[in-house]
Amino acid sequence: MSTRAEAILECKATLGEGALWDGRSGHFYWVDILERKVHVFDPRSGENKTHEVGEMVGTVVVRASGGLLLALVSGLATLDLESGSVEYVLKVEHEREDLRFNDGKCDPAGRLWVGTMALDPADGPEAGSLFVIEPNFEIRKVLGGVTVSNGIVWSFDRKTMYYIDTLLEEVTAFDYDLDSGTIDNRRTAVKIDPEYGLPDGMAIDSRDHLWVAMWGGGRILHLDPEKGEIVDHLIVEGAKNTTACAFGGENLDELYITTAANGTDGDPDQPLAGALFRAKMGTPGVPSFEFAG
Repeated sequence: MSTRAEAILECKATLGEGALWDGRSGHFYWVDILERKVHVFDPRSGENKTHEVGEMVGTVVVRASGGLLLALVSGLATLDLESGSVEYVLKVEHEREDLRFNDGKCDPAGRLWVGTMALDPADGPEAGSLFVIEPNFEIRKVLGGVTVSNGIVWSFDRKTMYYIDTLLEEVTAFDYDLDSGTIDNRRTAVKIDPEYGLPDGMAIDSRDHLWVAMWGGGRILHLDPEKGEIVDHLIVEGAKNTTACAFGGENLDELYITTAANGTDGDPDQPLAGALFRAKMGTPGVPSFEFAG
């Protein structure tokens, strides 16, 4: 695999996030949370189309019925990629006024798992939660006491869910029940030394190894959760705040990486902060799951 990622779109996303590959369209979807934008990147043409959605957007997933589903501040909304229209399908009353949705992904049954965090985590330690949205848009809280809800993936056998609450400095594992969409038996899968940065978004490959974007670390960590150890590092040079990653490409053997320019103004060591990166991988990832509703 590559030891370093290359910049493929030299933009200045304030807070790039929500990395997602759509195998049907061959497009890479990502968001700029603070700029209220959803991006659609076409690797064949190099074109990056932008949709302004009116609210901070934490993540984006593909709907099986067509279009995209967004986690906005005040709830879930659909995005029509042809017209650019945004329509709410679920309004959410947060437990505090300063909470917003952050990262999230769909599970193998087509449910959306998405978490919340305070606008300023320092003002809201453990104020967030992790929620599950069923295909009928019923919402339920599955985990409380979260500070910065981030990456989430499922093992190939559908029996383990891996989850990141960034400030815990670890990847957490749960027993996962596919039929009920419930989790149990919380435990630490991999503890991460803060010298590498803070764990943010996450992807999983076909071996059930984890790839974790490290905020402040300028890298993606390759982790073996069964052994609880770091296997390798993928360097993202010129962009210290790596935020999320997703396997993509025709063979799912390319890792797409989002970054953030937020807080890097004038830093000569971060000329590519906010850019979109890609790296060729030795092992493919697994396809992303669509929202069944």
